[in-house]
Amino acid sequence: MPTPDFVLALREKVGHDLLWLAGVMAVVLRADREILLVRRADTGEWTPIGGIVEPAEEPAVSARREILEETGVVAEVERLAAVTAGEVSAYPNGDQVAFLTLVFVFRYVSGVEHVADDESTEVGWFALDALPPMRPHFVERIEVAVHGGPRTHFAS
Repeated sequence: MPTPDFVLALREKVGHDLLWLAGVMAVVLRADREILLVRRADTGEWTPIGGIVEPAEEPAVSARREILEETGVVAEVERLAAVTAGEVSAYPNGDQVAFLTLVFVFRYVSGVEHVADDESTEVGWFALDALPPMRPHFVERIEVAVHGGPRTHFAS
């Protein structure tokens, strides 16, 4: 996964210390109620599309950019489904990070899904009742996005 330049600049100052970053997750749905997922190149896991919000970038714009960059699919944002805070984790190089993640629901508009960058090894549409194995927090975020109603979910 390429690290954004602003994160590299911060790392020069703080080393491996904890960074609190804004992230986005896109739950992209098409009319037949299938969800677009990617298989990450770094971990081999299936996940919704996601990424880091660049400085001064609108989060929904960031999510739409990630969808196009990673899958070649054009999608339109429908709503903010959830705001979640993740646990502190460490990358193999020792960098510590925690994310405040904004989960958006997107509607498929056009494009044929394909691996469009080096962040993924596979891209595909999956029926909501036939998702590939995923970490529980990804499944929970998908459930909230799909079945949570029109209001934004906040953990309590």
